[in-house]
Amino acid sequence: MKDFFTVENQEGERVDKYLSEVLENRSRSYIQKLIKDQCVIVNQKPVKASYRLLVGDRVEITLPEIKEPDLIPEDIPLDILYEDKDVLVINKPKQMVVHPAPGHLTGTLVNALMYHCSGLSGINGTMRPGIVHRIDMDTTGSLVVCKNDVSHQSLAEQLKEHTIHRVYEALVHGSVKEDSGTIDAPIGRHPVERKKMCINPKNGRHAVTHYKVLERFEAYTYIQCELETGRTHQIRVHMASMGHPLLGDSVYGPRRCPFPGLKGQTLHARTIGFIHPRSGEYLEIDAPYPKYFIELLDRLRLR
Repeated sequence: MKDFFTVENQEGERVDKYLSEVLENRSRSYIQKLIKDQCVIVNQKPVKASYRLLVGDRVEITLPEIKEPDLIPEDIPLDILYEDKDVLVINKPKQMVVHPAPGHLTGTLVNALMYHCSGLSGINGTMRPGIVHRIDMDTTGSLVVCKNDVSHQSLAEQLKEHTIHRVYEALVHGSVKEDSGTIDAPIGRHPVERKKMCINPKNGRHAVTHYKVLERFEAYTYIQCELETGRTHQIRVHMASMGHPLLGDSVYGPRRCPFPGLKGQTLHARTIGFIHPRSGEYLEIDAPYPKYFIELLDRLRLR
């Protein structure tokens, strides 16, 4: 698989560092090996990892084909909020990975979908059948799945045009001062901690989150977030950048959670709305709150 990039504002940066930031889930050492194998060319010429980029450079990278393992359908219960012959909307539980990856080949949403559905879209490859967007393992709530390629293309275009209505609810540390606001800050791969994202003005991608305070507590705030874009960890990174990391998020917030037993960030994909690929009508689905979320709110209201 080949990918192309044109250097815009990263002049002077090493090509290996640049590619490790723009390519998700690719380490710098992996990029350096590809450069050594002449799988990376700049302006149609092989380069060394130490090559310093110039504005306008055309960077081409050839990623080796990876043999993907056969996936096994699994009889895992699904909380289906809506289903027809084109799409279904799932209320994803906590601790469920959306699609298989190294170390998570079973027990994922995709394994469950393969058991439940006779057909799923194949546009995203054999490891991600039906998946047009995703939410993190510890994020709960609404997720759209496509049963055929036509519906997948329609939903993917709506995502690209930022016309899908996505509303999340979360609990964050501290008291958010403003009743509402917008965070407009580019998000990219963290330059050192490769599994993390960060505000990255140089190599980040455009990211916009609109937030609104729903309720304030002594040390926490209950907020609603509407996504204009859908970058990896977007709400988690944006709220942490304001000094209000999500409760339970040990990656972008405190390592020790003040509520024992809480696993991962307190984030729920409450509402998703989109134009149905076949009928052309607007469809909006609300995902019921998970039990842990309701219990947390009750505890905070009693304090």
